[in-house]
Amino acid sequence: MSVWFITGSSRGFGRSLVRAALNAGHQVVATARNPETVSDFGPDVLPVALDVTDPAAVRAALAAGVERFGRLDVIVNNAGYANIAPIETGDEADFRTQFETNFWGVYHVSRAVIPQLRAQGGGTIVQFSSIGGRVGGSPGIASYQAAKFAVDGFSRVLAVETAPFGVRVMVVEPSGFATDWAGSSMTIHDVPAEYDATIGEMQRRVRANDAGAAGDPDRAAEIIVSAAAREHPPTHLPLGVNAVDMARAYSERQLDEAAKWAAVGRSADFAETYPAEPPADQNL
Repeated sequence: MSVWFITGSSRGFGRSLVRAALNAGHQVVATARNPETVSDFGPDVLPVALDVTDPAAVRAALAAGVERFGRLDVIVNNAGYANIAPIETGDEADFRTQFETNFWGVYHVSRAVIPQLRAQGGGTIVQFSSIGGRVGGSPGIASYQAAKFAVDGFSRVLAVETAPFGVRVMVVEPSGFATDWAGSSMTIHDVPAEYDATIGEMQRRVRANDAGAAGDPDRAAEIIVSAAAREHPPTHLPLGVNAVDMARAYSERQLDEAAKWAAVGRSADFAETYPAEPPADQNL
C-alpha cells in the first residue's frame, strides 16, 4: 500500500487518479481549492484544501498528509489549466496567472516534498505535462505550453538531483482526453480575425469537436498508477494515440535535423574545421 498526494483532484485526471489509486489499494491525500468536492471518496482519502500557487498552503497540505498517513509515496502534480488568446493581443496578467499554476505550482509542491521523500528513503513524483510540452506549436495556448516545457526541464534536473535519495520522476504527456480541460476550465479571450486560421481553428477543434476527445481519463489513471508502481518507471509517458505518434514523429524530425546540421554545429569549436558546408536550404 502506498500513499498518494494528488493536486487538482476535484475533476478530470485528478479525480480519475484518486479512484484508480483507491482501486489499487492505496491511500490518497486529495487536494483541491474546495475540499468538499473530494469529500465523497471514503476513509482512505484525506481531503485537503490547496491552492498550489501558495507555498505556505503547499507545505501545510503535505504536512497534513504525513500526519494522517505517516508518509507520502507518490506525489502527483496534476493541477493546471489553459486559456486561449494570441501572444500579440492576450492579457499579460492572464499569461502570468496561468504560469503561476502550471509551472510555479509544480515547483512549490516538488520542492516542498523533497525533505519528506529524502527522510523516508524515496518516492515517486509524477508531473503532468502534455504532448504539447514536448512538441509545442499549438496556437493560442502559449502560456500553457511554455509552462509545460518549463515543467519538463525542471523535472529533468529534479530527477538527477534526487535520484541518490531514491526519488523517481515521471513526466506524463497526454494528448486529448475527455476531461474539462477544454470546457469550463478554459477561458477563450478575443481572437482577432487575423488569427482565425490558427487560433480560431485551434478553438474550434478543442471546443466544437462533436466526436469529443479520444482519450479515456480513467484508463490513463490506471496506466499511471501501474507505471508509478514499477521499480523503473518511464521518465516520460505519452498517453493517447496522438501523443505516442506525435512524440515519435517529433523525435525523428529532431534526429534528422541534428544529423543534417552536425558538421556546422561542430565547426563552432576551436579544434574543428571551419567553415563547414551547410545542408541544402530546404524546409525540414
